[in-house]
Amino acid sequence: MAFTVPSPRPPIDADPARWYERELGWTTEPGPPVRLVTGLRFDVLELPAEAGRAVLRRVGAATGPVALAGRRMRLLVAAGSAEELPGLLDWLEWGGIALDLAALGDGGRMTAPPPPGWGGPGAPGAAVWLRAPLPGREVESSLPALRSAPWGDEGAPCLVRLVAAAAAECHRARLLSARARRPAAQQLFPQRFASS
Repeated sequence: MAFTVPSPRPPIDADPARWYERELGWTTEPGPPVRLVTGLRFDVLELPAEAGRAVLRRVGAATGPVALAGRRMRLLVAAGSAEELPGLLDWLEWGGIALDLAALGDGGRMTAPPPPGWGGPGAPGAAVWLRAPLPGREVESSLPALRSAPWGDEGAPCLVRLVAAAAAECHRARLLSARARRPAAQQLFPQRFASS
């Protein structure tokens, strides 16, 4: 006879803010919803979820923790990365191109997903961890960083590679979206699209 074991539940007095502060050393703002303060221990790259899924396929586990909130994906990166994003995009020759790619850095806030193992599915569009940070590990050393060995952690993933993939996938998602809208415009204004 088989039976199902229910998911572990947090203690009745459990507070997600305290969990983030105690287990990970991250600064929070009490909620609801609890918000994680960016720019101190980590920054966030935020992009459309569709583009984010493609980035995860391209770069694999080198992304570090990843959260999903509605139609937006949030990739945690090393603190200070948000300041580097505009220059890095220019260097990668994405400067001046409209990308739906943003960074949260010093003074930013991110809605905190429930800690791993806490509760069931939340409200539609609520923040959830796709790749949760692991308590008991130095999370910051595993985040994508601009500097690699010998200046940083040799095993840390590379921010340049992550941003290059994110920019390409954001641009691809934008082009596909524009292509999907084009047939409707052609139906409304057929004389504009008639060949000569």
